[in-house]
Amino acid sequence: MQSHIRETTNVAEWVSLMSIKTGKQSRHYFDPEKLEQLVRSIAQHGILEPLLVRPLNANEYELVAGERRFRAALKLGLPQVPVIIRHMNDEEAIQLNLIENLQREDLNPIEETEGVLQLLAFRLQMSPEAIPTLLYQMKNTADKEAETKNNIIPNSRFDREQEIQSIFQDLGLMSWLSFTCNRLPLLNLPREILDAIRTGKIAYTKALAIARIKDETQRQNLLDRAIAENLSLSQIRSRIKAIKPQAEPQSPEVLLTNLHRRLLKTKLWEDSQRWTQAQALLAQLEALLDRE
Repeated sequence: MQSHIRETTNVAEWVSLMSIKTGKQSRHYFDPEKLEQLVRSIAQHGILEPLLVRPLNANEYELVAGERRFRAALKLGLPQVPVIIRHMNDEEAIQLNLIENLQREDLNPIEETEGVLQLLAFRLQMSPEAIPTLLYQMKNTADKEAETKNNIIPNSRFDREQEIQSIFQDLGLMSWLSFTCNRLPLLNLPREILDAIRTGKIAYTKALAIARIKDETQRQNLLDRAIAENLSLSQIRSRIKAIKPQAEPQSPEVLLTNLHRRLLKTKLWEDSQRWTQAQALLAQLEALLDRE
């Protein structure tokens, strides 16, 4: 991955923990148990790898990478921590933060998706909210090209779209098309599903299956059981199939129209046994109609 970071150095320095401020981080959820494990490790062995910071002003720094170590140091009340100081702009800082988290401990899919959108927004000078629309437009263009069997890559025609391809190639996570098709839809999931993925309670593949349930109560119940019982994806799908959607009651007019259509389509008169049964039922219906 190409880097434009200036004055890069790997020489660690000791700075006051209180002089470090936290900026925008790609990770929002930290597993409490894993964080406590890190606290115990640092208490015993110290911080083995420096935090990465960038200078803000005199004796003040912004944390770029290493928030788990930073939080552990706060819990322990350490007066100083080892850091590597690098001069970088906002784009470089968020890019390094995203890469550092991806390399060390996998971001959950929601945080990863939001981090990639934030990086794209910096690089393209757009708002994060505008990026999904641009990616879907690229996908639509690519689909049209595929339908016409045109081998020209549509997004190679525009500098902005070339930049998007370049960013995804540098990240090495997935293609822009895979991100558009498989990750962007995650952000539209129901809130309870998003929260469960964010907090690591359920794998996003399982969560996606549960999200297809339209009824909120049924969806929440299955989500709770899937988490409590650690259901497999196949078990979740089996339970979804068992949930039968309640059909809306038909009006009398629609019911009779559909019945008439089915009677003509099945041609009961071509089967003597079934037609005999049908005639008996029709006779009862006629008698009912003749009543005053």
